[in-house]
Amino acid sequence: MADKAVSEEASMDGQAPKPTSIPVTDNTVWADASPLLDAACIGLRYGELIHGDNFNLFAAMSALEIMDPKMDSGIVCRYYSIDEAIENGAAPVPISLDSTIDVQCTIDIMDHLLACEAAWHKGHSLAQTVFSCIYLLRLDRTASHALLHSYGRVIRATCKAVLSVVSDARTHEEEDLFTMTYGLPLNGDGDEKCLSMLNAVEETISRQLRACKATSSKRRVSEDLEPLQYNPNLEEGFCKALLCRLRFRKHFFHVLTCMKRPQGRGLELARKHIASCISELEFILKSAEFLQSCSGESCEDDIDDKTTASGREPIGFDASLNSRLSAPTPPRAIKILSWKKAVEYFVKLLHDLDVICSYSLDPHLENLLRFVVQFQKSQPDLVARSHLQLVMNLLKILCTNAAWQRRKLGKILQDWRVIYLQLELALRNEFGEVSSSSNDENICMKIFQHILIWVEEQTYWIACRFLMLGFELELYSASEYCMVYWYSYAVLIKLAEKTHLKMAVSYDTAKRKGKKKRDSPKDLVRESRIPPAVLFLQCYICLAEGLTMMLAALRNEFMILQSPSPFNTEQEKFVQHFELLQRACIPDHASYLSFKESTTHARFSTLVMYNYFKDAQRIAKEVKSSFSNDPDRLAELRKLEQVAEHNSVALNLICRLGALDPSLKVSFEFSHHPFFATAVVRRS
Repeated sequence: MADKAVSEEASMDGQAPKPTSIPVTDNTVWADASPLLDAACIGLRYGELIHGDNFNLFAAMSALEIMDPKMDSGIVCRYYSIDEAIENGAAPVPISLDSTIDVQCTIDIMDHLLACEAAWHKGHSLAQTVFSCIYLLRLDRTASHALLHSYGRVIRATCKAVLSVVSDARTHEEEDLFTMTYGLPLNGDGDEKCLSMLNAVEETISRQLRACKATSSKRRVSEDLEPLQYNPNLEEGFCKALLCRLRFRKHFFHVLTCMKRPQGRGLELARKHIASCISELEFILKSAEFLQSCSGESCEDDIDDKTTASGREPIGFDASLNSRLSAPTPPRAIKILSWKKAVEYFVKLLHDLDVICSYSLDPHLENLLRFVVQFQKSQPDLVARSHLQLVMNLLKILCTNAAWQRRKLGKILQDWRVIYLQLELALRNEFGEVSSSSNDENICMKIFQHILIWVEEQTYWIACRFLMLGFELELYSASEYCMVYWYSYAVLIKLAEKTHLKMAVSYDTAKRKGKKKRDSPKDLVRESRIPPAVLFLQCYICLAEGLTMMLAALRNEFMILQSPSPFNTEQEKFVQHFELLQRACIPDHASYLSFKESTTHARFSTLVMYNYFKDAQRIAKEVKSSFSNDPDRLAELRKLEQVAEHNSVALNLICRLGALDPSLKVSFEFSHHPFFATAVVRRS
């Protein structure tokens, strides 16, 4: 640790000064510890460490490595305080006395802030991303710079709005650093007027743009309007580059405020602002060519890695200033997203928010659950998931990321099972035999039965979702697919059974309300027909059973997909994957023994006689017409049909050539569906 260091003033090109010494006060004396550390290094062998007598493994896990930037939160790369950074010219106001350079640098700051904001949304700390901007840390200093000041205020207000949404939704458990503000200046006086300030600046720049595009006769009228900068050849390009950035900020803030309005009253207006945001992002991307031509930087090769559209390094940022605010955890090594990646992130975020806003507030839980699951397929980030959040526990779980979601679903399965058992017990105790009940008691009993069936259906839906998420998270190896599809088949059978029962009870209730004296032939036909929702599940069932038997036959006849582990037996793997389901008895009697009994005798000769994939293909084609108004279900059916068709062809090929051609190799890919695998047959 050096006791002195030379300081330099910051230059206008944004280069940082060398670090200065730690200030000495009356109560502190700094000594150079370098000789002591050098001597210790010479005396220590590789892997050794100096420690006291009471040092143990727990302490070792909590220890910090001194002078390691990733571990030592006290190490400083540039400055020891914000004031020192400002005194050394790290964030000058104005940025430059040359108005052209000032505008260029301001745009660079805007672009880098966008990249920092995207990195924050991705889970990094606010202190080391957005608030690595020195201008934001001392925003009052920028009051004389209307453009930078108004932009800084709307950034600060946006961060506060996003934090509010995520904190209220409580979906931030997996990104625990997101909501930590570390005492940062988020609550500034007058931030509620940030949009009016931004609008005033936008109007001024719009007038400057009109003035530079005006004819010579009209330009005389605008001579009293000072231009943005004094190079007439660059005026129009800079005005357009600034306007699209300011307008994006304005519309994005409107999106956040509209979506927070109670009872979905602002969702329609939010969609209009989302469309405007996406449009402005397109203009922002188009401005890159002009800004790069103005920068004079020769960075064509690595422009994709830059955090600004111009390719220049921004002025006024230092992530190390707030690194000590991250205690008690060591500062994370943060890689800010590139400018292009940040724009891509915001485009995706806006599309996700548009999906949320476009959803009608449907009172049917089944439709709502299906919408949430469909929404999660796009892998939305934390901010989008937070806007989707509702108060119900199951929906809260579905709004988390896939890994957290699966963990929580497994845990609540037992709760749902207990609810079902308690309801069933209450039903028996309350009503006993149906024949001895009065009419009023019969009505109450039917209500109980409705609830009982619905709870059981939801329980199996959760179990099915739990199993499918394992494929998304790549928790299953190819040798375990057989047992997973077998268990999925058992759960899907019960889910289809309960869904069909619920729909039958609902139809019976509606029929009684109609008070028909006798059934018409049409009613009898309708009663005997299997509902489309059940046929949809039947398609899943056929694929799960077909894949189970195909995988079992490959293992039994060709010794394929057998990978004995030195650590776990197949039974232990079965328990590891399905322990949470087994504890909740979902479904009943689904044990490792029954799995072995079901698959030990699987042979391709039997599979050809009864082709499950052909059945799945047929059902998918037949049921399509029932979902003509549901594009998500139609897309899912097309995927299932492709899986069934390819697996049917692969099955026939294996049966014809498998025993005759030892070079035949079978593998499984998820090229057509994320959960149902497709068999690929090749010659080695």
